[in-house]
Amino acid sequence: MSNFISPPATIGILGSGQLGRMLALAARPYSYHVHVFSPEADSPTGQVADREFAAAYDDLAAVREFAHSVDVVTYEFENVPLATAETCAAIVPLRPGAQALRVAQNRLREKTFFADNGLPTVPFAPVHSLADLQVGLAQIGCPAVLKTAVSGYDGKGQIKINHPNEAAEAWQAVGEVDCILEGWVEFEREVSMVAARDANGRIAHYNLIENAHANHILDVSVAPANVPPPVLAEAEAMVDTVLTALDVVGVLCVEFFLCEDGQLLLNEIAPRPHNSGHLTIEACVTSQFEQQLRTVCGLPVGDTTYLRPAAMANLLGDLWEKSQRRGAETQRKSGKKSASSAKSADKFPDWTAVLTDPHLKLHLYGKKTARPGRKMGHITALAESVAEAEKIVRGARRRLEIGD
Repeated sequence: MSNFISPPATIGILGSGQLGRMLALAARPYSYHVHVFSPEADSPTGQVADREFAAAYDDLAAVREFAHSVDVVTYEFENVPLATAETCAAIVPLRPGAQALRVAQNRLREKTFFADNGLPTVPFAPVHSLADLQVGLAQIGCPAVLKTAVSGYDGKGQIKINHPNEAAEAWQAVGEVDCILEGWVEFEREVSMVAARDANGRIAHYNLIENAHANHILDVSVAPANVPPPVLAEAEAMVDTVLTALDVVGVLCVEFFLCEDGQLLLNEIAPRPHNSGHLTIEACVTSQFEQQLRTVCGLPVGDTTYLRPAAMANLLGDLWEKSQRRGAETQRKSGKKSASSAKSADKFPDWTAVLTDPHLKLHLYGKKTARPGRKMGHITALAESVAEAEKIVRGARRRLEIGD
C-alpha cells in the first residue's frame, strides 16, 4: 500500500481542542505518536499528545519545526490559516488538503462551491457593502440571514433581517465586513452526514444523523435518522460529490436542511470530524476519529455499521455554572465554609447521575475554564431505539442540571 503511513509514525494535528483530543486517543491503540500545534499550552489535545507545540499560527518557523517532526498533518478545525496549512503541505502530506480548508472557512466560497457543483442550497448573495445588502434583500426577499463570510460558528457572526428597513442596523451589527446574505428556509429538521474518503477514492458514510440545536449550538444528536431511503441515498450522493470535488482524503461532514417536501439543502461543510458524529465512538464499528486516523495514514476506510441506535447530548459550561451556584447556595444556607468545601466537587457537576448509569458513556474534554455555551464534554447512550437512547441522555443531563 504505497500511501500507507505505518505505526509508530507520528501524526501532526493543527488545532488542539476536543476533536484533536479524541483523534489522539483513537491513535493510541495503533501505537501512533501524536504531535499537536496551536497557540494554547496544556490544551485538550496537548494533555494526551506526545508533544505539544505552543506557538502562533503565523509563526511559520515554528510551523516548519512542527511539520518536520511528523509524518503526516491533519487538522481538527477549519479556521487554521491557509498559510499555516500550506507551510505544512510543503514538507509532509496534508490531509485533507488546503483546498478543503479554503472552501470551508469562507461561507461565500462554500455556497459558491455548492452552486458550481450543482448542489442545492439556499438562495444567497455576496455582501461587501450596505448597497450590496440592499440589493441582495431586494433579490432574495425577507426574512433573510446576514452572515459574516469568515469566523462564524455556533450562531456567531449572523443576524436575521425581517424587513428591508433593518439593513443598515444589521450591516453595522456584523461590523461592516465581507458577508453573505442567505434566504430564510422553513425546514423540518436539521441533519448531518459524516463520511470519509481514503487515498484510493473509496468512500464510507455514517448514515444521516438528526440534530437538535439550542441557542444556535448543537444540543442533542440521534442516529440513524428516521428518513425515507430515497432521502438517505440523495444525501450520500451529495456527500460523494463534495468529497470528490475537493479531493478529500480524511473525514468530512455535510450539514443539511431537510425540508417538509423531503428536499435536502446543503447548509455547510466541515472538513474534519463533527460534533454530531461523536456518538460514533460507541455506536459504530469504526468511529469518526479512528476513520480520520485511518484515512490520513493511507489505510482503507473502516466499517461504519451502527451497532445500535444512539444519542449524544452536549455538556456546556452552563452546567458547571449551575453546579457552582448550587454549591455556594448550600454553603450560604449551612453557614459553613471550610478549606475542603472551597475545593469541593461543587466546582464541577456531580457526575454520579452519569457514572452510575450502565447505559451512559461520559466524555470530558479537559478544558480548564467553563463558560456559558462552551462545549466541555458530552454523554452518549446506546439503546434498542433512537427514541429510547435520546430519552436516556436527556434524562441524565437533566439530573446533572438539577443536581439530582
